[in-house]
Amino acid sequence: MASGDFCSHGEGMEILQQVCSKQLPPCNLSKEDLLQNPYFSKLLLNLSQHVDESGLSLTLAKEQAQAWKEVRLHKTTWLRSEILHRVIQELLVDYYVKMQDTNVTSEDKKFHETLEQRLLVTELMRLLGPSQEREIPPLLGMEKADLLELMPLSEDFVWMRARLQQEVEEQLKKKCFTLLCYYDPNSDADSETVKAAKVWKLAEVLVGEQQQCQDAKSQQKEQMLLLEKKSATYSQVLLRCLTLLQRLLQEHRLKTQSELDRINAQYLEVKCSAMILKLRMEELKILSDTYTVEKVEVHRLIRDRLEGAIHLQEQDMEKSRQVLNSYEVLGEEFDRLVKEYTVLKQATENKRWALLEFNKAYR
Repeated sequence: MASGDFCSHGEGMEILQQVCSKQLPPCNLSKEDLLQNPYFSKLLLNLSQHVDESGLSLTLAKEQAQAWKEVRLHKTTWLRSEILHRVIQELLVDYYVKMQDTNVTSEDKKFHETLEQRLLVTELMRLLGPSQEREIPPLLGMEKADLLELMPLSEDFVWMRARLQQEVEEQLKKKCFTLLCYYDPNSDADSETVKAAKVWKLAEVLVGEQQQCQDAKSQQKEQMLLLEKKSATYSQVLLRCLTLLQRLLQEHRLKTQSELDRINAQYLEVKCSAMILKLRMEELKILSDTYTVEKVEVHRLIRDRLEGAIHLQEQDMEKSRQVLNSYEVLGEEFDRLVKEYTVLKQATENKRWALLEFNKAYR
């Protein structure tokens, strides 16, 4: 099969793996997977010819690129108008701050008042919107004609617009120099001509650095994918190593474990015997140091006498046991005689005590 022939070549496998990693990131396939599924490999290769690196079809990718181009164009236009609007607002704010601290000339006052009036009327007209497309009543019942009456004089407007261009250029130049000094603090001591030259090239420098950051991100993404592959391979190798270690333990250590245990047991047994002998030797040494020959002889005589006394006591106890055994033969009659004897003995003791007390009283 053609697909099988393609997947059997090492070069084709490498190309297909690169395609899967770049254009089809979810398909993290190994060479074994591609070899086992040749038709699926051919399908992925054919599919890669119709999609880009992001996974979109070529048609959608082209439309998306065109849409992004239009978005960037509209964004650039909006940013220009927004920057101009903010610069004009900053001019008005700076004017009112300056007016509180110092006296301003009549020309500056006329310029800023005309600018503010024109800006407010323009914003109000924008809020009202086109009259033909509005279905709801106008704001506060006002029309554009009412706002046009508030416009400044045409001569003042022409004069203000001519000066506004210079003011905006000066304000933008300050902002550019501020951005340049933030990017390169050493430029703060340069002249305006040098700063202007650096600002002219600053955009290219920033674009270059942005491109470098994007390239670094792309490389990082590729390195992360490579790291994931290496991690998967490392885990597989580690599992194989653990399996080999387990087999080595089972085949080698467990065979010699019984012999090792026997040798350890013999060693512990010999060590224990040596310890017992050492303790016995210490005991004999202590006894020999404590007791002399005369003390040992006296102890032997005392022991003989005690053993003789114990022997006599044992003989007397045996005789008493035999007498008790002979009494036990009598049974209940013997118990009755013992009780009567006990009563008589107690009565005798009582009378003897009474007689003794009587004699003490008589005396």
